[in-house]
Amino acid sequence: MELPWSYFLAATLFLVAVLLLRRQRSSKCKYKLPPGPRPWPVIGNLNVIGPLPHRSIHELSARYGPLMSLRLGSFPAVVGSSADMARFFLKTHDLAFLDRPRLSAGRHIFYDFSDMLWAPYGAYWRQARRLWQAELLSASRLRETEHVRDEEVHAAVRGLRRAAAGGGRAPAVVVNNHLAMVSLGVISRVVLGKKYVLEGGGGGGGSPVPPEEFRRMVQELFFLGGVLGAGDFIPWVDWLDLQGYVKRMKKLRRMFDLFLEHVVDEHDERRRREGAGFVPRDMVDLLLQLVDDPNLEVPIERDGVKAFTLDLIAAGTDTSAVSVEWALSELLRNPVVMAKATEELDRVVGRDRFVVEADIPNLPFLEAIVKETMRLHPVAPLLAPRLSREDTSVAGYDIPAGTRVLVNVWAIGRDPALWGDDAEEFRPERLVGSGVDVKGHDMELLPFGAGRRMCPGYALGLKMVQLTLANLLHAFVWRLPDGVGAEELSMEEKFGLSMPRAVPLVVVIEPKLPAHLYDEWQAPIIF
Repeated sequence: MELPWSYFLAATLFLVAVLLLRRQRSSKCKYKLPPGPRPWPVIGNLNVIGPLPHRSIHELSARYGPLMSLRLGSFPAVVGSSADMARFFLKTHDLAFLDRPRLSAGRHIFYDFSDMLWAPYGAYWRQARRLWQAELLSASRLRETEHVRDEEVHAAVRGLRRAAAGGGRAPAVVVNNHLAMVSLGVISRVVLGKKYVLEGGGGGGGSPVPPEEFRRMVQELFFLGGVLGAGDFIPWVDWLDLQGYVKRMKKLRRMFDLFLEHVVDEHDERRRREGAGFVPRDMVDLLLQLVDDPNLEVPIERDGVKAFTLDLIAAGTDTSAVSVEWALSELLRNPVVMAKATEELDRVVGRDRFVVEADIPNLPFLEAIVKETMRLHPVAPLLAPRLSREDTSVAGYDIPAGTRVLVNVWAIGRDPALWGDDAEEFRPERLVGSGVDVKGHDMELLPFGAGRRMCPGYALGLKMVQLTLANLLHAFVWRLPDGVGAEELSMEEKFGLSMPRAVPLVVVIEPKLPAHLYDEWQAPIIF
């Protein structure tokens, strides 16, 4: 009598579990690993990672310490949950932890690891980092595009004013819809050269993606970029695609590729048309110009251009919108802080114009609000995972080569040892006049990471958050809808490549500046 195939499958799984368990025991004998929960066969510690991994891992770290060892399926991992551990992984031994694990998102969405975020450490990534710093996101490039940010933020203010105009009673407004469009407007013009996706109609310039669909694509990108896919942790089940994530990633890649091919084709056509007189006008132009550079150490292929462009779109559209929405949420829960912020804006800017970037250094309380928001609500609470390139040791423990490394910046931002007993409270005053910054130098506040793998677009992201939040607070009076008290405002989050609110913020706003400012606006010259 033949046995059912399920018996053979069960026997195979049992054998694999035994082999993995033996392998784990042998590695423990060779290395002194940091403390951590005992792993299960096959799944390791995946069973204790909940829907909000940064919170689950924080609870485990409270038991096992700021350096903790985990087994994520077939792979060893360590988690740093203190400023000292962040400094070890991201600064003092940065070179040992510069690699990335080869996860499904990088393979299926970002053109087989051709982008900046997921590219493995090597000549291609080092070259890309230099190009991003010197060409795409340099200080001079940001200065050249300052007017774009001013114009798009004002367009968002105008759109919010229209949405809030409801006769005698102002209707509730879903803030994120407008925040997403201002971010998309800036990135479209700076990266792509024009608005390929326009609100209130189809895509501009013959774009194959209408605006609502494009926003859903970006949201799907950030969800799939942060999922815990079974195949990423247990490789021998990857082909099964148990959760359906790989199928979704491939579909999303096809959708983005249609859009990006259209963008690149249009840019190529303009380059051919202008010939020797061609002058780069945007980041895609710069990337295509680099493709032809014979001095590059590693050639950049067409997929590389599309992958870098996708990086720029993703990093610029969702992350700043998420941070501004969290900031507004905290301010609505803390009316005294809101009042101090608006008083500063009235005093420094006045009520006869909007805020421009030159104002920001003169708004220390607003800057503190942004920092405090990023402390409590970092866009990437666990940062992107790193991979140990060599054996290292710290605090008497070993970290073998091939170990996945996570830094829980969400936990560091709420550490009472760093921030006091009120670490869970939103209190921007703690950062006014403080030398603590978000630029990767201070390990207690790391929303953009640190070291060589730090987010290369942090300067652009920070400018977008500061300018957008300042203008929204200056242009409107904000309150929650009737029947919703500050204590009832949900602050639940959802996990992905970014950490947005689980429930979109709904508000009631009233314009407070002269009406003509909302209709005809030009950036004033600030001396």
